[in-house]
Parts: sequence; C-alpha cells; structure tokens
Amino acid sequence: MAATARPRRSVLYMPGSNARALEKARSLAADGLIFDLEDAVAPDAKDEARRLVVAALAAGGYGRREILVRVNGLATPWGHADVMAAATAGAAGILIPKVESADAVRQVEAIATAAGAPDSLGLWCMMETPRGILRAEEIALASPRMAGFVMGTSDLAKDLHAAHTRDRLPMITSLGLCLLAARAYGLAVIDGVHLDLADDQGFEYACRQGLELGFDGKTLIHPKTIAAANKVFAPSEAEVGWSRRIIEAHTEAAAAGKGVVVVDGKLVENLHVVNARRVVALAEQIAAMEADLEG
Repeated sequence: MAATARPRRSVLYMPGSNARALEKARSLAADGLIFDLEDAVAPDAKDEARRLVVAALAAGGYGRREILVRVNGLATPWGHADVMAAATAGAAGILIPKVESADAVRQVEAIATAAGAPDSLGLWCMMETPRGILRAEEIALASPRMAGFVMGTSDLAKDLHAAHTRDRLPMITSLGLCLLAARAYGLAVIDGVHLDLADDQGFEYACRQGLELGFDGKTLIHPKTIAAANKVFAPSEAEVGWSRRIIEAHTEAAAAGKGVVVVDGKLVENLHVVNARRVVALAEQIAAMEADLEG
C-alpha cells in the first residue's frame, strides 16, 4: 500500500486516555492525529484509553484529518487487544511502536486482518531503535499494508547515546536511512518531535531542516506548534505558481511533439512535471482542509 499523496504537515499526538483532548482534536488544524495508547497512557489507564479511542472514532467528526492509533507492543499485556480494537475502529492506520523487523509488522498485520480490518487500513511503523533503523528497507517491504514511517527521535537519541543538538547531526544518518527506504518504496515519512515547547525558533528551524531533508511533515506534542509546522511544510505561493506554469508549458510542448521545454530560461523535463503535479495536488488538498475548518 503506497502512501496516498496527502497533506501530512502536522501530525499531533493525542493521549488516548484524555477524553477532552480527543474532543478538542476535532477542531484543530492538524493534518493528522495519532491517538496514543502507548507512551502517553499510564498502565492502569490502558483499557480505558482503548475504549475512549474506539468511541471517539465511532463518533467521528474529524473531517479530512488522517488518524492513526499507536498501539502498545505485542509483548505487553495490552498490545493484542489494542490491535484488534484499532483494526475495525475506523482509523486510517495502526502505528506500531519500536519496530525492529519485518516479522513484527507481519504479526500485527495477521491480528488486524483476522479481526476484520478493511483493505484500506494502513500499517505505520515507529522507527526509533538502532536495530529498526538498520532494517528500514526490510521493514518498508514487510507488508502490502505498509503506509509510512514515523521517526521516534527521542528514543533513538537515548539508544544512540546522542545529544539533542540544533542541527541533529548525531541522528542524520538514521533519518537519512529511513527517508531512503520510505521514498524507495512509496511510503510516507514523518519527522520526530521537538521537545522544547518554549523554543519557538528552534522548532521552526527543525521543521525547515525536516522539509529540506525530505520529510512530509512533523510529529507534534502540543497544539500550539500546529500553525508553524503547517506553514513550513506547505508549498509556498511562488512554488505552486511555478509548478502550475511548468505543467501548462510541458502540456503544450507535449502536444506539439516536444519532450522538453524552457520556462524562464530553465529546462523543464518530465521529472520536473511529476514533482510539479505533486506540489499542486498537495496545495489543493491543503486549501480544501482549510476551507473545511473555516466552514
């Protein structure tokens, strides 16, 4: 399952045990939501969190937002029940924590399929351990349901004994390996969180770095960061305008039997047109999501 091309600029973690947060999420401008049954939920609240998340999804009202449910690992007392519940709850995907092998993905897939998961249900993997990073390509190919990677940079930094620096140089290799595997096999890939909520400048810098590296968007831990992530990861007006001109010029050239065309002194080939169409489609979907919020 190659990931559909859609806005994933901002993907906000929401604690599954917090009913008020699940309700608030219906009005937030995030492109995606991760209903978390794992790290954000205390052990004695796991069963109730699962019930709340299933109820919230059944109630709906989340519009075009892409919703993932992060389950507990299968080795925990809650993982199997989480997967079974999430499989038919109406989420776009199941987010599997600490994935380190293709077998780990296939185990979740088997449980979800047996529980009656629709064909549209995607599997997403948290990439947050050295072993998982080294097996990124294997994991990307684990299942036809594979839809994307989510970087777990906090756990990764811990395991690497790495520092959280502004430029994230200690994690660049890990980020790059996951980006390569995701792009090679048509998966989405979302950058990790920025932990310092008081550091607005640092957050925007991290978003711009993630954009430059090739990420689709950023995972977030607080609604206050949604607007900045949306702004950074959205195509600019100039980029969208340029893309439309490229598409128009190339279409005219193709009709005239020409394979290449020059636009503003720049050579435009089919590869540029493919990216231009991606940019325009993304901009149009963003506009539709924003219109929904305004309405």
